[in-house]
Amino acid sequence: MDEAAFSALAQPGLQRLRAYDPGLDLVALRQSHPGLVELGSNENCYGPSAAARAAAVAAIDTAFVYPDPLGGALRRALAVHHGVGPNQLMLGNGSHELLMMLGQAFAGPGLDVVASQFGFAVYALAAQAAGATLVQAPALPGGRPMARGHDLAALAAAVGPRTRLVYLANPNNPTGTWFGAGEFGDFMAELPPTVLVVVDEAYLEYVTDSSIGTALDLLPRFPNLVVTRTFSKAHGLAGLRLGYLVAAPGLVAVLERLRESFNVNGPALAAGEAALADTAHVAYVRQANADERQALADALRARELGVSPSQTNFLLVDFGRDAAPVEQGLVARGVVPRPMGGYGLPTCLRITVGTRDQNRRFLQALDEVLA
Repeated sequence: MDEAAFSALAQPGLQRLRAYDPGLDLVALRQSHPGLVELGSNENCYGPSAAARAAAVAAIDTAFVYPDPLGGALRRALAVHHGVGPNQLMLGNGSHELLMMLGQAFAGPGLDVVASQFGFAVYALAAQAAGATLVQAPALPGGRPMARGHDLAALAAAVGPRTRLVYLANPNNPTGTWFGAGEFGDFMAELPPTVLVVVDEAYLEYVTDSSIGTALDLLPRFPNLVVTRTFSKAHGLAGLRLGYLVAAPGLVAVLERLRESFNVNGPALAAGEAALADTAHVAYVRQANADERQALADALRARELGVSPSQTNFLLVDFGRDAAPVEQGLVARGVVPRPMGGYGLPTCLRITVGTRDQNRRFLQALDEVLA
């Protein structure tokens, strides 16, 4: 039996689903390009803190023992950090797992999931995997300061009687754009309490604009609000796969029925607790990234390229023409960007903000390609 035959046996939502695209084969590229500059996955180029590294290494000594199935120590630390109860927290194998679980728990055939155009690809995957209908709201149009970012009015208008979930990100991947705390509060007030709103704050630790805020502040007012976070970005623990969500205790209790046992490994739990406590490292990463983000954006605009505003560790760059040849030229020179054709942005590439040296090497390669 081939894939098509097995697909016919799968449940309807899975029959229509395409696997998440992780990008190029980096293992092969590293072999052919020693010193590869990887700017396609939005990893933290500064790595985790020394404390997180030490905690993960120490935890290897007990790798033969199952980890705490509830992640109690990390959940208690997160509860103190965010001023919530431990029963409002759930840990995941990255926030990706939790975003998918929300669709599995609360969406399904006959129900709608609303997300924005140019939103993170996993939102559509979560809807399709659950067999729900994805309703895509148009993004903000060109000419606006946050062009291609979430249009909260359009998202609210897309909510109907069959809507169960709304996914949105602040700041947004892949555009880097954001919305303010005040306008998001107004958006929440418009929605019925039976519509669950999931705010993906994977990049919030990179934010330097004080107007953005966190949706966590609205949890006491809106029990239908869910906030997801990750240790993969500013904390530099992408390889350990650790994320979490914060929500009403009752919602977390429902999700616990689905959560796989021991879904977070021991080194990740230990490293996460240490990383959370090392606020100085996160502050360093935030400032270093902000400095390089501005310098890189200025350099790209000086080359007359379109650069979206960003409060993340990446830039969405518009070349005004098919970007595939640019991507191919960069990869041939040992620099890996992220193509955006799958997001409906074929003229764009997403570029992770690297170290100063990585950004210099990217710009040098880019100049060669554009020439």
